[in-house]
Amino acid sequence: MTRTRFHFFLEYVYHSRVRNCRSLVKSSSLFILLAVASAVIAAGQASNENSQGNNADARINRIVTGLLPAAIIKGQPPPTMILKDRMNHYRVPGVSIAFFDRGQIAWARAYGLADIATNEPVTPDTLFQAASVSKSVTALAALRLVQEGKLNLDEDVNLKLKSWKVPDNEFTKIEKVTLRRLLSHTAGLTVGGLAGYKPGEPLPTTVQILNGEKPANNEAVRIDKTPGKEFQYSGGGYVVIQLLLMDVTGKSFPALMHDLVLAPLGMTHSTFEEPLPKNLWQSAAQSYDVKKEPIQGGWFTYPAMAPAGLWTTPSDLAHFAIEIENAYAGQSKLLSSALAHQMLAYQSEEIYGLGVALGARGHPLRFWHSGANSGYRCVFEGYPDINQGLAIMTNGDGGVPLALEIQRAAAQEYGWPDGRAEEHTLAKIDPASLPAYTGVYLFNGLFKFTITQKNGKLYVQYDVFGKDPQELLPESATRFFLISEPFVIDFQKEADGSIKKANARNGPQNVAGEKISEAPLQ
Repeated sequence: MTRTRFHFFLEYVYHSRVRNCRSLVKSSSLFILLAVASAVIAAGQASNENSQGNNADARINRIVTGLLPAAIIKGQPPPTMILKDRMNHYRVPGVSIAFFDRGQIAWARAYGLADIATNEPVTPDTLFQAASVSKSVTALAALRLVQEGKLNLDEDVNLKLKSWKVPDNEFTKIEKVTLRRLLSHTAGLTVGGLAGYKPGEPLPTTVQILNGEKPANNEAVRIDKTPGKEFQYSGGGYVVIQLLLMDVTGKSFPALMHDLVLAPLGMTHSTFEEPLPKNLWQSAAQSYDVKKEPIQGGWFTYPAMAPAGLWTTPSDLAHFAIEIENAYAGQSKLLSSALAHQMLAYQSEEIYGLGVALGARGHPLRFWHSGANSGYRCVFEGYPDINQGLAIMTNGDGGVPLALEIQRAAAQEYGWPDGRAEEHTLAKIDPASLPAYTGVYLFNGLFKFTITQKNGKLYVQYDVFGKDPQELLPESATRFFLISEPFVIDFQKEADGSIKKANARNGPQNVAGEKISEAPLQ
């Protein structure tokens, strides 16, 4: 699934796999010891919750019975949205959530089914594909190698690549592809997203993916912009990182990720092995489409492991996020504070650091990433200044809006500075003025929004928002907003009262647009 810059932020605007490291344990006795250790950890977490009395349970109940839309109207009570109902609405079979506070997992809960056919429930230990969240975990491994002096953030990666080289062209005459630019999506590389492979399909090698050679199902990863010039989301760039880390360490990618990140952080329910080992199949949630139908043939395999290959749990992602917060505060043994500060610093005009997306400039520091593989949607986030955050994973293609509703309820419950539902004032406008707004608008030269009017109301249609037009509510004569998405559009009236231009904001991302057609295209 290719993904442009705006699509990335729309997927979780607030828009592979993990494997259980038990697959690395060959001895049954060691497996039993690991299971016992997991039980002890779980018991410790439960004891921590119990020490708080019913506080954790009360908070969890308010979250799961108080999911919030993207926008609420001033003076009106927010709608009552219950998790179970919203799961049915979005046709998401299962959800798993972990919340962390001051370096500890405060609570982890799971809801719904991991497998509809067998009625197998989701548990906090159920594995999900982390999709693009894999990039964040990969970034930590890369930064650890920088810390060890095996890599340099700002040198030409071709100096360390052995199995393959980034092909030079007219864009690389002066500027080169560096690890910093790869991690921050500013290397000028193509291939935004990488599709997976159905069970039984032949799997390409890392070099075949980079060259776009069969059996790879993607185009070749190449440079089409001057490195360092601008943000261009590139899963292909993370495949370059995958090969770079393998060439430098001499290890397979799953092995090096286990050694550099998963094992040191105690992410015992995580793995980058692709395909998922058979002994872990029973621990994994099945994948479902937007109709709640099983993905044909089962979950896909992602040999592009660095950008999309992690299998994990929300609790393990919480361990990862906690480590980033600890490193930022200078309290990590894995990563220096200096490198953590670079990781959580804007690397371009966009809201992206090294392997993580960041909150809006001028707001309290927040790092996050979303993920979308076939049949799986997820997101995690952390607030270093308040040492809190959460991870949400689902096994349905409708999981993004559901995760956002959960996240907003958590932000409300814990008083987070960002991520809450936006409050808007509802205005009255003359229905006779609405025809001036209608038409097809092209934003940033790429994204078409169709504005229509019906029965005195204005609507926007954009595929990311779903097939059906969404009602735009007026906040003023020129500003409109959606309830279901953090989307605001400001129309610009000309002197004669006509409208030819508009600005759109979806979460933190702003784009300018112009009307290209007075009537909706059929």
